[in-house]
Amino acid sequence: NTGIPTSTITYDINPGTLFNVGTTTVTATATNPVGSDQCSFTVTVVDNEAPMAICQDVTVMLDANGNGSITAVQVDGGSTDNCGVTSLSVSPSSFTCSEVGANTATLTVSDAAGNTSTCTVNVTVQDNVAPVAVCQDITVQLDANGTATITAIDIDGGSTDACGIANLMINNNSFSCSDIGGN
Repeated sequence: NTGIPTSTITYDINPGTLFNVGTTTVTATATNPVGSDQCSFTVTVVDNEAPMAICQDVTVMLDANGNGSITAVQVDGGSTDNCGVTSLSVSPSSFTCSEVGANTATLTVSDAAGNTSTCTVNVTVQDNVAPVAVCQDITVQLDANGTATITAIDIDGGSTDACGIANLMINNNSFSCSDIGGN
């Protein structure tokens, strides 16, 4: 009647250690005065919690060619994840004259485990580039009543704007005998 010797159990990874996402093998060793033996087991940590996508509104100014763009960083309002955000993307990210005004875009936030979350951002597209006015000189003939009328198109020499010209105006379109000469 000798009894069972007391064993001491040790682990190659200390109890209380935090495990990374993924599978980790842990080996346990039991030792007593008679000898020792080992066994292994796996610890699997899964990240199935989606990131928290946080958006912030943005305004984009079109350039002289009528194009503008945003980045995911510009619309990210501090998105977070329990294991860290690995990527941000925004769609759409480019805008043209046809989108002047209020638009929406979607920010997608991803983590290393492939979890994603989205939020919608308001994108205000502005065209603050003035058109280029190009004038051309013309000569008009007075009619039998001594008058002549012209339109803005008559003196337009190829004015341009990336987003199109809404209207052409002139400040004086009527001429009479008192206007003979340069005006």
